[in-house]
Amino acid sequence: MIEVPYWERKSLDEMTDAEWERLCDGCARCCLHKLQDVDTGDIFYTKTACRMLNLQTCRCKDYENREKNVVECTVLKPDRADELSMLPKSCAYRRIAEGRRLADWHPLVSGDPQSVHAAGISVRGKAVSETVSGPADENSEIYKLQ
Repeated sequence: MIEVPYWERKSLDEMTDAEWERLCDGCARCCLHKLQDVDTGDIFYTKTACRMLNLQTCRCKDYENREKNVVECTVLKPDRADELSMLPKSCAYRRIAEGRRLADWHPLVSGDPQSVHAAGISVRGKAVSETVSGPADENSEIYKLQ
């Protein structure tokens, strides 16, 4: 008998901390600076990434201390599900919250942690650190996300 994967049988708030963390696909899109249209509320991603993001691995350089290092860091947790709408539609957390399945390129589905990069979903090779570009503003280049 085949066991149904935890992400298909549990809601986000039913997941353990370890399950929650494994759900992250490692795309690093949440680490991009975002701009919000004041009239429509629409969120636009820039190509500017948080200074703590390792642009090659698409992982935080100091994940455990990210809130201390970057005050404006959005730490995703099940009890903050209201913030998931600011994430791209490809995000595993958002997909699960919306009742959708994980994409085929997701490492939990593919079995390959590099599949998110191979599929072109991650920001690898597409983003620049804020230490190089400066903070995002209305003149920043916008990043079209799937």
